Amino acid sequence: MNVEAFDPRALRDAFGAFATGVTVVTANDAAGKPIGFTANSFTSVSLSPPLLLVCLAKTSRNYATMTETESFAVNILSETQKDISNTFARPVEDRFAAIDWRRAPNGSPIFSQVSAWFECSMRDVIEAGDHVIMVGRVTAFENSGLNGLGYARGGYFTPQLAAKAVSAAAGGEIRLGAVLERHGSVFLLGEETLSLPSCAGEGGDPAKTLARHLEQLTGLSVTIGFLYSVYEDKTDGRQHIVYHALASDGAPREGRFLAPADVTGAQFSNGATGDIVSRFVLESSIGNFGLYFGDETGGTVHPIAKKDART
Repeated sequence: MNVEAFDPRALRDAFGAFATGVTVVTANDAAGKPIGFTANSFTSVSLSPPLLLVCLAKTSRNYATMTETESFAVNILSETQKDISNTFARPVEDRFAAIDWRRAPNGSPIFSQVSAWFECSMRDVIEAGDHVIMVGRVTAFENSGLNGLGYARGGYFTPQLAAKAVSAAAGGEIRLGAVLERHGSVFLLGEETLSLPSCAGEGGDPAKTLARHLEQLTGLSVTIGFLYSVYEDKTDGRQHIVYHALASDGAPREGRFLAPADVTGAQFSNGATGDIVSRFVLESSIGNFGLYFGDETGGTVHPIAKKDART
């Protein structure tokens, strides 16, 4: 495709396929007031000298202050800090009001309970299209050992929680399923009685097994996203692992995509499937997803995804 024909939204979504951590970059303005913004465009650069970089949009409200500061900090958020990420990704007047934070040795704001933090002196600011690359030399850091918060394809994920859930489900016969969506519509099988696509767990990587099944079933390109539901169904004696997944455009070989309005009041193959679809319709309407962990009648939803993190 010619570069002039790139759809910016499609390109952003493609970039989003790369799973990252989530950080909040902080500094002080000319009056000494703390400022900060959420960023997932962060990476280490060098050990000797100790360098890192983070990207900042030129449209950011913090652009002038951040590019002129002599020092800044990068806070790598832990799995329990989704709310902090969301706070610093939105135009909130006082983002630090509800945050437990302190000053690093050179005065940059650092947060409590993060996975790690780095305070840096500004090494360079490099022009890069509609962003700048801020290169910092690390002058102080701390590593808590806490697992980091993940971000991919517009949603958060918590690696430790997902791993525990899958491990807990591995004690019996496993059935893999998917909430396969496209532009907000959900892929379902059946006519009068609807069901989610599923297949037997065959060992190995469940996400790859499920992706192969979905692509063979639909004839579409499928990307497996975050873990959505893990539960034991006592009626069939199986452990069910359900993922969120995205499908490419095109007519599926089997089944159909139904808009949320068309799903309301539909008859499903079992109560668990109906609950999963209903929860997905509700959560997608507010952009706040979670991982269900329990059985077919009751359990706990752990909030793990909010479509707000951005550079």
